[in-house]
Amino acid sequence: MSPVAFGFRAVKGGSVVVAIATENREPRLVLSTYLATGTDGDRLSIEPYHLAAEIAQRDAHGGISAEVKAIVVEGRKRQDALAARGLDALVGELKGIGHQPVLAALLVNRAGWITDLLVYSLAALEHPPVAEGLAVRNALRFALSQSGIRAVELDEKSLPDVASTALCLSAADIDARLRSFGKSAGRPWRKEQKLACLAAWIAIASGR
Repeated sequence: MSPVAFGFRAVKGGSVVVAIATENREPRLVLSTYLATGTDGDRLSIEPYHLAAEIAQRDAHGGISAEVKAIVVEGRKRQDALAARGLDALVGELKGIGHQPVLAALLVNRAGWITDLLVYSLAALEHPPVAEGLAVRNALRFALSQSGIRAVELDEKSLPDVASTALCLSAADIDARLRSFGKSAGRPWRKEQKLACLAAWIAIASGR
């Protein structure tokens, strides 16, 4: 089994996932796919904080009602379960072709100050979309903790600088390599895939 690292970049309803292996210190793209944390047609699993905010706006009791809290609890439970099952499937797929996932890099931003996503969601109309993205990351954290795969978190904004240092390559060289990965991965290969790929590459190259 050759070791591989996952890179995760959260998007609405799930995460872009890229897996990178190294052979003779050269990175090789093994997998580019999508891991769902929501089910089509099921708003509870896709956008529980939007649902909670919609109901809370009609609530006349002032505080956060039990109904609103229950929506988020159930939605998050479904997201965690879907993330765990999806990750198990990806691990099994990779093992089936001779690869052992040993590391995972989760891309994050600087929103760690938001400690209560429900309270945050109800504070302003523009907050639920942010909360949904953070909830996807929490589901990924849950799945990774269940899998036993060592996980690290990388700040998305500082990723290019970290990459240049960790990989000992210029920004132009890294960009050229990412474009070459895209040719083997096929579509889609957008910003999200490139970021997930770079995170996985840093993780496997540096053993972070």
